[in-house]
Amino acid sequence: MFYCREKELSKLNKRYSGDEFECIVIYGRRRVGKTALINEFCRDKPAIFFSALNSTANENLEALSRTIYEYKNPGADSSTAPVYRDMEDAFVEITRLSETERLIFVIDEYPYLAKADRSVSSRLQHMIDHVWSHSRIFLILCGSSMSFMEYQVLGYESPLYGRRTAQFKIQALTYKEITAFHPSMSFEDAALLYGITGGIPHYINKLCVRDGIDNALLNHLFDSSAYLFEEPENLLKQELREPATYNSIICAIAKGASKLNEIAAKAGIETAVCSKYMKALLDLGIVRKEIPLTEKNTKKTIYRVGDNFFRFWYRFVPMNLNAVISGRIEKSYPDTVKKHFPDYMGIVFEQMCRDYLLYYADELPVALSEIGQWWGTDPASKKEVQIDIVGASADSREYMIGSCKYRNEKIGVDELELLRRYASVFGKGSRYYFYIFSKGGFTDGLRKLGDQGEVTLLTLEDIYR
Repeated sequence: MFYCREKELSKLNKRYSGDEFECIVIYGRRRVGKTALINEFCRDKPAIFFSALNSTANENLEALSRTIYEYKNPGADSSTAPVYRDMEDAFVEITRLSETERLIFVIDEYPYLAKADRSVSSRLQHMIDHVWSHSRIFLILCGSSMSFMEYQVLGYESPLYGRRTAQFKIQALTYKEITAFHPSMSFEDAALLYGITGGIPHYINKLCVRDGIDNALLNHLFDSSAYLFEEPENLLKQELREPATYNSIICAIAKGASKLNEIAAKAGIETAVCSKYMKALLDLGIVRKEIPLTEKNTKKTIYRVGDNFFRFWYRFVPMNLNAVISGRIEKSYPDTVKKHFPDYMGIVFEQMCRDYLLYYADELPVALSEIGQWWGTDPASKKEVQIDIVGASADSREYMIGSCKYRNEKIGVDELELLRRYASVFGKGSRYYFYIFSKGGFTDGLRKLGDQGEVTLLTLEDIYR
């Protein structure tokens, strides 16, 4: 089934109906659903879909030759297909085929092709400028290496710079979008599913939630034969040259290290070396870098595992590895995994609440220009203060200050008083609007203040409606 990419699909179809040359760049991290989107778009349309190989230029040319042969001869055996002399000859044949019909030409995993044949971007540039710009070809360049696509395809120094007619950066699905996969799931289970998969469609499908989250995890993640059990390791091997070092860095962050020097020390490498490895993890979206909203001081920079699936895996699999391999995980699961879900979900819930304010809240008192977290030192108590949500207006005079609590207990008036004190430490705006999100609800006293307009109160159920 195809879910949740209706906007992107609609935009692609609108461009297709224009019947003019298009060069569409589609990129995003692995497993996010790029190929599924392209396949859905190409359904019932004339299309040559070439998936580049992580191999040599000659093998890619042979593969493209077979793909073109299969398009020209549906159902025929392509093993003996003639091989074009070079990529340019293959592109000329595609040009000829497009003369009689609107033709989609997809190059999936374009970075593989561009690295194997360093002239291919220049060849494509030449074809676009001198031939295809006057044709009906609908060219799609797709890639999972986000840094390559942004710098070597979309970047100023790329031969293809300025040739794209549109670009789509495919993001993970939001917490609310993934409910399309399991509409009858409870809000709590839906939130947990988002916390485990990070909104990556491939992981949602592989987790195969039919008989509840616990059974799905035991059968499809905490099992040494399961696909998801080795997914992080396989992804690191596929994308990076020294997966063991990257693995150590991710482990260090997952265990609580957040500053670069702390991460380097736990990983057993020098800080300068760690910085280079960190850049690759940032490019892949596995790690994210954060600074307090409104701050420019990079000394406050911290790092988190930004990919929820990696964060979940590194939080729970290594510590349960022996139990998984020995087949004892089902007995220990309640105490070593499930018991810790509320604590694990704290950061996930914060992101869900920020997403709610950005995408789903119908009316807000502030037109948000940015949203994030803030932390700093309270000069009175000399203690660190952290605000879960800070939303800023464009003129930076009005702010939304929010707290997120993913626990079963009801939240009381003291939480609002704490937010007010934190806002005074933040001290950057002339007016503040207070929001408190709670899984377990609110006391009557706090609800009364909410009714009086002093604070906006939202439960887990509220942000899903």
